[in-house]
Amino acid sequence: MNVLAFASRKGGAGKSTLAAHLAVHVQRSTRRCLLVDDDPQGSLTLWNELRAEYALPLKLVKRGIGDIVKKAKRNGVAWILVDTPSNGSASVVEAIEAATLVIIPCRPGLFDIDAVQETIALAQQARTPYAVILNAAPSKRQGIESSAVAAARKCLAQMDVPVWGGQITHRASYSLALSDGEGVKDFDCDPGSAAEISGLWAAIEKSVKVIRSAREKPAMHRVAA
Repeated sequence: MNVLAFASRKGGAGKSTLAAHLAVHVQRSTRRCLLVDDDPQGSLTLWNELRAEYALPLKLVKRGIGDIVKKAKRNGVAWILVDTPSNGSASVVEAIEAATLVIIPCRPGLFDIDAVQETIALAQQARTPYAVILNAAPSKRQGIESSAVAAARKCLAQMDVPVWGGQITHRASYSLALSDGEGVKDFDCDPGSAAEISGLWAAIEKSVKVIRSAREKPAMHRVAA
């Protein structure tokens, strides 16, 4: 079983959005997925309620994430996606410690990149692998990344931070799909957004596979890049 913790001290980074869209992408009869909403805002819970009869399995944190993880493992859950609050509280630390991989969404801007460092420090203290995902990024032009994205990558590279080689573009389809209780996988008006989520998931699976096969190595992986 694998645990993904979506963490960022910066509000509005896109933790809940990515968790929701990835959950819809990964949920299969052979790859059971569990959402864990540990954010007081309850965004994942609200979205999941909109799905009505198509709601995904979801747990609210009451006594601790560790208990949820143990029970999910006994029940054959393949993936747990944990949405955390935008702070460095004890519950965030617990989620990071329980995680196989920490996903850190980051908009390509100065304030967002600065805020990433606190979450990275928590992951490093827990010795949990992490990767930054450039989120709500300007569109590419003729296949070329915007100057903002290029600058963000350069800055994060100077900080020696592993960054996914793709990007999640600022697209209306991401928010429109959530408003209907859907993920972009089910939202057929924009194949570009579905392709981005699919590409991100492929990178996550690849990274987790390497992490699992090299648990004894303390060095931070860079497969997602």
